[in-house]
Amino acid sequence: MRKQLEKGFTLIELMIVVAIIGILAAVAIPAYQDYIARSQMSEAVTLMGGAKTPLAEYVADQGALPAAITDVARTVSGKYVAGITLGGNATNIYLTAAMNTTGVNSAIQGRTVRMTSGDSARTWTCSPGNVEAKFLPAACR
Repeated sequence: MRKQLEKGFTLIELMIVVAIIGILAAVAIPAYQDYIARSQMSEAVTLMGGAKTPLAEYVADQGALPAAITDVARTVSGKYVAGITLGGNATNIYLTAAMNTTGVNSAIQGRTVRMTSGDSARTWTCSPGNVEAKFLPAACR
């Protein structure tokens, strides 16, 4: 009699495949969560970027800061950003964007990112505020 060849996967082969998938997921999921946080944080940097030019024009024309950021920028909040605040004086200006406390990645909930200018809004520097630098977009690191 001929012995039949068994076809299919053994239990050990299936366990190895499950272990490999688990290892890949353990690496991929945290990296994806960091990517999501960076993309949400980029909204804050973009909103502040939109306020830089009108703010620089206002300071150049008036020689002082506006009373509120809404005097120069229409959009000061977004889907992930609670709001942007303006501070400093006509020479040393800073914009601070605060993230929402809900609807964003838990690592950046309520955190801030800041843009500062020490030369009357001609050049700007981005700094992390109270958020980890790894969550900042590449343009801000």
